[in-house]
Amino acid sequence: MNKQVLIAGGGIGGLAAAIAAVRADWDVRLFERAAQFSEVGAGIQLGPNVVRRLQAWGLQRSLQQVVACPSALRACSAVTGQELGRLPLGADMVQRYGASYLTIHRADLHQILLEALQVLPQAHLNLNQFVSSYSQQDGVVTIRTSTGKLIEGDALIGADGVRSAVRAQMLGDGPPRVTGHLAYRAMVHQANLPKRLRTSEVTAWMGPQLHAIQYPVRRGELQNLVVIVQGPAPEDLDHWDHSANLPDLLQHLQGACGYLQDLVQHVPDVGGEWRLWPVADRQPVSSETQMAQGLVALLGDAAHPMRPYLAQGAGMAIEDAAELQSALSMHDLDVSLRLRRYALNRWQRNARVQERSLRNGRIFHATGPMRWGRDLSLRALGGRIMDVPWLYEGAL
Repeated sequence: MNKQVLIAGGGIGGLAAAIAAVRADWDVRLFERAAQFSEVGAGIQLGPNVVRRLQAWGLQRSLQQVVACPSALRACSAVTGQELGRLPLGADMVQRYGASYLTIHRADLHQILLEALQVLPQAHLNLNQFVSSYSQQDGVVTIRTSTGKLIEGDALIGADGVRSAVRAQMLGDGPPRVTGHLAYRAMVHQANLPKRLRTSEVTAWMGPQLHAIQYPVRRGELQNLVVIVQGPAPEDLDHWDHSANLPDLLQHLQGACGYLQDLVQHVPDVGGEWRLWPVADRQPVSSETQMAQGLVALLGDAAHPMRPYLAQGAGMAIEDAAELQSALSMHDLDVSLRLRRYALNRWQRNARVQERSLRNGRIFHATGPMRWGRDLSLRALGGRIMDVPWLYEGAL
């Protein structure tokens, strides 16, 4: 009889963890808070380190049907509009790292993982309930769900996001920290934009205390736009009037180049809407015990929420799941030792990505001499400093 893993959370991390567990010959019971599986309309960048994991799960064909394959990663000045540096993607990435650099709609990636999981008889998906607490004793972990059910398993994976209830009980370290950064996000049909505003590349526009990212998703039919600025969040985001976002955003972009302001202003004209999210994170992971204790482990944003300045939030969750598969497959070890092995093999890499994301944020939003130095370095070295071999190769 297979061991059973209980998974809290039905987002990308939870679904990836469930696929990994089934591939390690475990039965899965997954618990998702929402009444249906869905994801918001945002984009995700998938570096070759992540694409290789998805390919190993047999998802290449599904990916090919929905991804965009950007031709280059560009760094531009948000003030002057000038290109500062360029890193070719496409075949160059495949040659260097064995896989492509892809961009995808978050909902499309979520659907690919969900469909891959739904055909597996070992996976049991439970909607409209979440893991509210747990206990562990004598080799058994028992969860209490939001509906009052008590369910036993051999392991529990907390993949329940940045405000994880599993993490709250395991580590008791309070809510995530407010970063003072706000993300304005929009998704628009490229065909509705003037040709000069369409893109087949990933472009990072860097300005004082802000930056913007644009790239294609869904076979290039849609364009994902994100502008991150520094400032206080509205007090009540649940009832925030999103129609106010464009004037507020344009206020932040007063000193930006005409192209960027034009692109931002076109969003409502072509049926899009600017939505606002405050960016939250935590201090980088400092030990394996922050990712696993006994029969309970954390994965993805529950373990290591990070700022989006390295485009690796979803990627690290998928890498976590691949490592979890390896650990759960060690059938000669006790379950607690398998989860400890998972945590030992992941915490330092996750911490490094968190730290690099923080560093990138300071570079992207630089002012004064640091900004001039950044621009000079990009003009001189371009793709050589935009490439991240340790990340894309999968090393620490």
